[in-house]
Amino acid sequence: MRIGELAARTGVSVRALRYYEEQDLLDAERSPRGQRHYSESAVGQVQMIQQLYAAGLPSKTIVELMPSVIAGRATPALLKGLAAEREHVEQRLIDLTHTRDRLDSVIAAATSNMLTGTSCRQSTPA
Repeated sequence: MRIGELAARTGVSVRALRYYEEQDLLDAERSPRGQRHYSESAVGQVQMIQQLYAAGLPSKTIVELMPSVIAGRATPALLKGLAAEREHVEQRLIDLTHTRDRLDSVIAAATSNMLTGTSCRQSTPA
C-alpha cells in the first residue's frame, strides 16, 4: 500500500510516517519512481509505534524494541526494555513530585508575605 493509504488506515499523518522511516521505526519499499510502498503488516507496526509513543517512550527506545514488535511476540528483551523505561518514568514522577513540593513551599511563603508582610525568604540553616 502507498503512504496515503497507510496514513488513512492508521490515523497517522503522512508526515509522521515519513518521520518513522527516518528514525528507522518503519521500512518501506521504493518503486522505480521513488514512491513508498508498505506491506500489510505496517498497519499493526504503526499502531504499536503509536502506543509506545503514547506510553512516553522516546524513538531511540522504540527502535531498540522494534525487533520484538515486528515479530509480534513478547520476548525477554522486550520486557526488559519496557521495565527499564517504566523505571525511568517512575524516577521522573519522583523528581516532579519533589519539584511540585518545593513550588508549593514557595507559593505558601509568597502567600504569607502578601497576607502578613512577613518575609517570603526561607531561612537557610547555618
